[in-house]
Amino acid sequence: MRIQKMRYIFPIGLFLAVFLDGTLTHIWSGWMVTPSVSIESRLVMLWLFMAVCFGDVEHIIPWTIFAGFVYDMFYTGIIGVFLLLLPLMIYITRWIIQYFEPSFVVFLLIYLIEITLLLSLGYGMNVLINQTNISVITFIGRTLGPSLAYNLAFFVVLYYPLKKMFLKYS
Repeated sequence: MRIQKMRYIFPIGLFLAVFLDGTLTHIWSGWMVTPSVSIESRLVMLWLFMAVCFGDVEHIIPWTIFAGFVYDMFYTGIIGVFLLLLPLMIYITRWIIQYFEPSFVVFLLIYLIEITLLLSLGYGMNVLINQTNISVITFIGRTLGPSLAYNLAFFVVLYYPLKKMFLKYS
């Protein structure tokens, strides 16, 4: 009987991504969180996106729900935002990628859509529960734009190593 290595690699990588989001934000807080910029690191979304695109991961939705719960408890203290949004992003990713021919540019554009949706829906949910009072224009200029640039840069840098890893161990 062959042991599927992805069974162990995926959850370890998922929780590393969850905690790296906060660690990188803390380490680089001098330029990620300023009066004019608020960058949100979403490496957990990159890990999940690559798992959907290239990995053969069993029970990805329950793992995503659990990671969303941990993310909410650890970073926001409000259960529900990432608990709901991360599984939703998995469903959307699965739905979108079936209509396109796989390539780096296609995955980059789909990831751009995913990050935009994740950040925008997170902002919308925070507005609904009165956790933020910034305007949409301020959100777009201060958070969405810089966060997209940051997360897309990580996508470009990590795309081939993560793709290779997921294809090798799935």
